[in-house]
Amino acid sequence: MTTPIYILPLRQVGLSDIGIAGGKNASLGEMINNLDDLGIKIPDGFVITVHAYREFVESSGLESEIRRLVKSIDFDNVESLRRAGLQIRQLIRNSKFPPTLSAAIIKAYHDLSGQYGQSDTDVAVRSSATAEDLPDASFAGQQETYLNVRGPAALMDSVRNCFASLFTDRAISYRETFRYDHFEVGLSVCVQKMVRSDLGVSGVAFSLDTESGFRDTVVINGSYGLGEMIVQGAVSPDEFIVFKPALKKGFASIIEKKLGSKDKLMVYGDDPDERVKVIPTERQMQQRFCLEETMILKLAQWVSQIEEYYSHVKQRWCPMDVEWAVDGLSGELFIVQARPETIHSRKEHGTLTEYKLSDAAKAAQPILRGIAVGDKIAAGKVNIMHSLDKRVTEGHEFTAGDVLVTDMTDPDWEPIMKKAAAIITNKGGRTCHAAIVARELGVPAIVGCGNATELLAGGQSVTASCAEGDEGLVYDGILEFQRTETDLKGLPEIRTPLMLNVGTPAMAFHYSHLPHCGVGLAREEFIINNYIGVHPVALLTHRTLKDDVLSDTIKKKIRGFADEEDYFIRKLSYGVARIAAAFYPQKVIVRFSDFKSNEYYNLLGGKYYEPHEENPMIGWRGASRYYSKEYKAAFGMECRAIRRVREEMGLDNVVVMIPFCRTVEELHKVKQVMNEYGLVQGKSGKESGNGHAEVKGLEIFLMAELPSNIILARQFAEHIDGFSIGSNDLTQLTLGLDRDSSLVAHIYDERNEAVKTLLRMLIRTAKECGVKVGICGQGPSDFPDFAQFLVEEGIDSISVTPDSVIKTVRAIHAIERKAIGV
Repeated sequence: MTTPIYILPLRQVGLSDIGIAGGKNASLGEMINNLDDLGIKIPDGFVITVHAYREFVESSGLESEIRRLVKSIDFDNVESLRRAGLQIRQLIRNSKFPPTLSAAIIKAYHDLSGQYGQSDTDVAVRSSATAEDLPDASFAGQQETYLNVRGPAALMDSVRNCFASLFTDRAISYRETFRYDHFEVGLSVCVQKMVRSDLGVSGVAFSLDTESGFRDTVVINGSYGLGEMIVQGAVSPDEFIVFKPALKKGFASIIEKKLGSKDKLMVYGDDPDERVKVIPTERQMQQRFCLEETMILKLAQWVSQIEEYYSHVKQRWCPMDVEWAVDGLSGELFIVQARPETIHSRKEHGTLTEYKLSDAAKAAQPILRGIAVGDKIAAGKVNIMHSLDKRVTEGHEFTAGDVLVTDMTDPDWEPIMKKAAAIITNKGGRTCHAAIVARELGVPAIVGCGNATELLAGGQSVTASCAEGDEGLVYDGILEFQRTETDLKGLPEIRTPLMLNVGTPAMAFHYSHLPHCGVGLAREEFIINNYIGVHPVALLTHRTLKDDVLSDTIKKKIRGFADEEDYFIRKLSYGVARIAAAFYPQKVIVRFSDFKSNEYYNLLGGKYYEPHEENPMIGWRGASRYYSKEYKAAFGMECRAIRRVREEMGLDNVVVMIPFCRTVEELHKVKQVMNEYGLVQGKSGKESGNGHAEVKGLEIFLMAELPSNIILARQFAEHIDGFSIGSNDLTQLTLGLDRDSSLVAHIYDERNEAVKTLLRMLIRTAKECGVKVGICGQGPSDFPDFAQFLVEEGIDSISVTPDSVIKTVRAIHAIERKAIGV
């Protein structure tokens, strides 16, 4: 009979050893053995095997009593579960180790301490269950980790507590749900050298977008101090998103940076009985990003390499959930845990499920905002719980279908979370365990709201919407919404390229799953309005205005950025890059800003720079702004943002489009200003010595929305790469009406014969000149017969809003079949 092995060095385990080392430990050993040559650093340690756990249970005679307690649980009663779980854990904590086992653990600990030149080194004690990361279930966050453990006595207590955490309330409930025998699941423990991130930075990274399942990003959450604060959801972390395909080509492809509050951090405790403690973060640290860009890119590279390795080993795409830490003493980056992601990797995108507020509900104003987890909408009555103990002290009941509102949750809340219609928390980010659990349960959650428990009242009816991008919105009352499902595999194939009009970068990753041939219109106005929120000229010159309130507001907005100009260029580039990444390598046509003067006036600081115009719709807008002395510097920032997206981030699928360009002379003036800021038509953008691949030459499109664009199409075509029809303004100016006026709204129709005549002229001329022509106006989205007209005329592409894709595909298919006589 083989003698069971109780202790193994991390370097002696791998993925084939999950049965004795558990999922996390097997993964750590696998990486140490196979990724070291790539420079990926993992702290060393040793594994207390599942054999040791079973020996502990058997020698203590615990199994029969634990089985009795589990059998006594009423799983429909959360209090019954809590009571039995607490008793089981207490039984385990009060049991003793067999002497031979404790001696082996202590010897391994002293050997590890000696390896680092210390007598009693600081270690992390991590639980690792054998049922983790299975294809049919996720056990993430169910077991405990203990940080800054020093000395044999503290180590033995921590190991015992890890064993006890196999019977957390959530773990017991989860195993019952999936019909796992509680003693078929074993627990291993990793004793791993601590990384001094208490003096540095730590966090979580995923090798995919956790909300949409988009494959080509690394999403990084980071904060100061030990990583448990992020995992627990106790802080709102910084977030960074890196685009993997461009990173692989050598580009600095950080396509998003969001500053979190990071108001607390976990550090080593001062008292021997206090292993860690939570302290406030210095204000200066809160107001800057916790990672430098070089470290963000290095971490993203490591996460991508880990994903590639696991995908190769498992012979399928295997996105990863990684915990990382930067040592504050050495400045070195380490990976401290890695496990396969178990939600989106199993999700099929052949079916499109959409949640939408009804048209009437869209007029409602949100009463609370936070970070969206999932993409659903749900409604119910608010049930505020400040802790699980409230159930005991106040006899508090949580009814299925209530909206759970709390400061933050942890995995122990799972029995309540699965009963909730939605979850709203004050704290947390979208990679904390509570968010992972909510995502796994399919419950929409809005985390990091700040003051949800104060702003909402118990019994209040609310609607929680995660269907509007990264931002989760809470509305007062029960709002009407629709849920629709479409089988994308059942959609017919069409020959006419169908592109998308994408307004919000936050929804781009979700829209990438739709059938498409790229983006026909991405509007800068939405990004400027929502990402930046300040008049561009006000950013550059607000100090000359002597408006202290405006200057203070701008100062707060630009936290984390070098200055106002850096803020505008980076924020605009992040918005554009997110859309470009979602649809890469397909063409993404980005229209330069086309605010009217009354719209610019409403931006922060806009009142100082905008004229009063009787009819802004046909006034100072589009191209005429770009070369004017009043706006030229602001347009220069737009050009530099586009250059940054293409040349630094590597998203050379971005095409620029000039709107509302009245004359060919005006086109020349705009292109001259673009050239001054380095945005040159046809130029590749490769810089010597930058170490990355060359980018494709820049294309320039013209928004064909004025009759002059059609009449002079041949002259315009000599200087551009394509036309994109803006049917909204073209209809307005052809019929001589204000499309904002309800008095003449009944006349407005893109299908008017005068408009169609101009479109025929443009399509014919463009083809004769060898220039592409598409349409991005609203007409094809609203009217299938208008789409039919354009297909019959031979248009090169049609771009529609995402909510019109399904009906437009079917309409175009019918038109194409009719054309060939089917």
